[in-house]
Amino acid sequence: MKTAAPFSHLLACMLVLSLLSPDILPAQTPSIHPPKVEAVLRKAGRNRAELEKAIAYFRHTKDPLKVKAIYFLIANMDIHYSEEYFWADDKSRRIPFNELDYPDLTSSLKMFAVLKEKHPDIHSIPAAYRDIDSMKAGMLIDNVEKAFEEWRKPRARSISFDDFCEYILPYRVTIEPVQNWRKVYQQSFNWIDDSASGKPAGEALGYFVRDYNKWFFNNYKIEDNEGSQPRLGAMQLLHRKKGACGDIADLMVFTLRSQGIPATIDQVPFWATASGKHFMNVCFDAGMKPISFDVSTPSVTGEKLAREPAKVIRITYSKQRQSLAALEPVASIPEGFMRLPNYIDVTKEYWQAGDVHCPLYHAQTSRIAYACVFNFLHWNPAWWGRVNKDSVVFRDMCKGAVFLPMYYRTGKLVPAGYPVLQGYDRMQVLQPDLAHRHDIHLREQAGYLVFRPGKKYRLLYWDGSWKRVGEQVPSSTTVTLDFDRVPMNALLLLLPEYTQHKERPFIIDADGRREWF
Repeated sequence: MKTAAPFSHLLACMLVLSLLSPDILPAQTPSIHPPKVEAVLRKAGRNRAELEKAIAYFRHTKDPLKVKAIYFLIANMDIHYSEEYFWADDKSRRIPFNELDYPDLTSSLKMFAVLKEKHPDIHSIPAAYRDIDSMKAGMLIDNVEKAFEEWRKPRARSISFDDFCEYILPYRVTIEPVQNWRKVYQQSFNWIDDSASGKPAGEALGYFVRDYNKWFFNNYKIEDNEGSQPRLGAMQLLHRKKGACGDIADLMVFTLRSQGIPATIDQVPFWATASGKHFMNVCFDAGMKPISFDVSTPSVTGEKLAREPAKVIRITYSKQRQSLAALEPVASIPEGFMRLPNYIDVTKEYWQAGDVHCPLYHAQTSRIAYACVFNFLHWNPAWWGRVNKDSVVFRDMCKGAVFLPMYYRTGKLVPAGYPVLQGYDRMQVLQPDLAHRHDIHLREQAGYLVFRPGKKYRLLYWDGSWKRVGEQVPSSTTVTLDFDRVPMNALLLLLPEYTQHKERPFIIDADGRREWF
């Protein structure tokens, strides 16, 4: 079965549409709605009528908080969209199939097998759609009413209206398909609220986690799904009873919010000293103190991150005025999370952090530089800073990592300076000293470096790009690889011919000590 193509091109299109300024849209008659709401309604086009039906409904209730709630959802709706896919035949004609039309996953799979027999070339085609174009009044009304039911129960009464709007009220979590989930989740998990009655959020969390472990299967790295298919919707999670890391994080949010507990996702977009990324959750107690948790770890709460996170961001529903996307044109920002306007930086809640001061090669016309970390053999943008003549400061970066300042120009990242090491007790600019070189001896190290006899190993150093020092081929008795005339103060990389793109850079000091990053 063919898998869906990457969604990056869809993401770019959705962002351009979602951030379209209302000033260039056709003029409308004066609105009775707040300006931010009216701006979004104008973008909604034909679907404006559905959104106004929901507004009219809550105005009719004469509940001012519910009116404010629907305004909050609509005022921030233009940044939200879903990534999904549909099934098609060999001529890319849509084949009607919805797994949720069947009582369980087994039934869905049986029907899909029938479709495959009839259409051997059946394959998935990615699709994306904006909330403002597709959201129906009925679902919005149902979502708001049921969210208020939970907020007005004893457990959530101390939660402020603003926090309720941000972390309980939203009908979606990330970019999953929007499905009408509130009632089903309320009923499916209300026993947990009864069991945890009177207990603080941290204790109540244990009930959710124990229940999750009984019926949901984490298929990360077991089934080939991470990144190849879009996120599952709330009802698909209950239907399939399995999913990858991002799906599990979404499931926790749906479950907790359905019982009136504020919750969202905290995400590590890139590890700074390893390859990959990470999803976890945060919920809040009655005083809105954050409680970080990760259902994939043994202790669930209170466990320190396994390694240095380049950044930790907290996903919000609303637009954040300090996000880069609120300050710069989206097209001038590298693809990834920084193009999104709905997150806040919470790195300091998880790791020691400090400001990284990076000298730049020379004065540039670029206003923004990006702090990049080495991840899967690529420099990936993890944060940003404003250029000040020949330097840039990246705020609140994790300690114990190396950051490369880069510019984003014509769709490509280009080096802007030398890598900077922010250690736990020092800062070091890793500019290779080509006039002073030394011989180094790379010894095997369990868990980091074990040589394979007969395989080539290239040593590289960074100087605007990875440059070759030399090459060695170990024998069956080799425990150390020796390289001559290696520039001092250089960021190094040992790359084997069998690479899986997970190799880590390192430095070697004047005394021959090696430090991995």
